[in-house]
Amino acid sequence: MMALCLKQVFNKDKTFRPRKKFEPGTQRFELYKKAQASLKSGLDLKAVVQLPPGESINDWIAVHVVDFFNRINLIYGTMSEYCTERSCPIMSGGLKYEYRWQDDSKYKKPTKLSAPQYMCMLMDWIEMLINNEDIFPTRIGVPFPKQFQQVCTKILTRLFRVFVHVYIHHFDSIINMGAEAHVNTCYKHFYYFIREFSLVDHRELEPLVRMPQRWGG
Repeated sequence: MMALCLKQVFNKDKTFRPRKKFEPGTQRFELYKKAQASLKSGLDLKAVVQLPPGESINDWIAVHVVDFFNRINLIYGTMSEYCTERSCPIMSGGLKYEYRWQDDSKYKKPTKLSAPQYMCMLMDWIEMLINNEDIFPTRIGVPFPKQFQQVCTKILTRLFRVFVHVYIHHFDSIINMGAEAHVNTCYKHFYYFIREFSLVDHRELEPLVRMPQRWGG
């Protein structure tokens, strides 16, 4: 239902990047289908994110990182017309939080960017990582690298910042689009997942610390 509602509310043409898909017939694809079935079943999201018995934690994390990338990509792609160089000259979450970009290639030091620039760099960077077979292997029998969860922590931490910016700076637009319930469900799913596996430092969560209290989480 979540995915269906998002498709109805958001314009797929505005997706920031092409969707990353799982190859049918692979273990990752089967796990993805299992996760989607649970999500659509109306189960408690706290239960949905738990690792299914007998499954690999790295496969489970990989499936969710890619899925969250696709979902957040879709949300921001739709919001992007409201998030401009003029309206958002700094990538921030209110007056208290500013996010600077660093990627160890073009930006070797934390650099102040506008929100649209930051989002562009972020989506390019994540896309590069999830398409890298050395980090997100798709072939059967190829192990995940030792630093895999560390990389995923960095990806999810930065994706969380998209929620921070969208909620704090563009919430009126979300409401006007009739997308509030769908964005909230996506964020709730994301939040329970990162908490279940301790994938994002609790200090990073402070800008939206009151959100879980609203849903009794």
